[in-house]
Amino acid sequence: MTKIAFIGLGNMGGPMAANLVKAGHAVTGFDLSEASRNAAAKTGVSIAGSISQAVRETECVITMLPAGSHVIYVWDELLGFVDPGTLVIDSSTIDVESARKVHGFADKAGCLSLDAPVSGGTAGAAAGTLTFMVGGSDGAFSRGKHLLDAMGKKIVHCGDAGAGQAAKICNNMILGVSMVAVCEAFVLAERLGLSHQALFDVASTSSGQCWSLTSYCPVPGPVPASPANNDYKPGFMASLMLKDLMLAQQAASASGATTPMGAQAAQLYSLFEKLGHGAEDFSGLIRMLRGEAVRAG
Repeated sequence: MTKIAFIGLGNMGGPMAANLVKAGHAVTGFDLSEASRNAAAKTGVSIAGSISQAVRETECVITMLPAGSHVIYVWDELLGFVDPGTLVIDSSTIDVESARKVHGFADKAGCLSLDAPVSGGTAGAAAGTLTFMVGGSDGAFSRGKHLLDAMGKKIVHCGDAGAGQAAKICNNMILGVSMVAVCEAFVLAERLGLSHQALFDVASTSSGQCWSLTSYCPVPGPVPASPANNDYKPGFMASLMLKDLMLAQQAASASGATTPMGAQAAQLYSLFEKLGHGAEDFSGLIRMLRGEAVRAG
């Protein structure tokens, strides 16, 4: 049993903390949201009144927060209360620069650290089937892997500090671009009189096969579990896809990489969000491409 503090008990962090409890670990959590605290308490997470209270005398701290600025603020605070040698893991999706900055905080405090963003969404968080993309030292990874195993099914050590975040934004740029392409193909098929099922049956077994098509098809019917069959309720919100695409563009600019398809996908999702559809599943972009997604509200 490991004594763990979990900071950020929202849609992703709450189920992740619950799976650590199920694996036999002692988890103390904190979140600013009362609703999130109450939901986590029902799964066996002990709720602390503050970050400082949550992290004292723990062996590992895990954070799951909205943005890099939040991670920097929280790590700067919590590292003042933990003992040297504590393992600190961030599973938020943030920019590489911020990830490397908080690794530096941890090193200065004498702590081990990992950046370990995830893929798999809320369903994967609940089921314990997330993929973790991990950056940090070999020693930190060896120390933390059994905890990540309790929350995920695929754990990949991608390299040193920041490598997990780099892998995450590259992966999600692929996802964002591929979803645009799949949506465009179905819109074209509709105009040409081709049924959704016919295109799916061909492309899913041909060179057009990809995850956006076979696991997350943006039209109702071919993949029953996809959000398209539930009025595009997320799933993975379009606003979060835009966030990841913008992180990829920020990284591309900083590194001098050329990513024209990623840039175009970011522009399309930005327009979709501005029309008021940021809270819908990102596959709902197909409705905008059809001309159906007028300004919400």
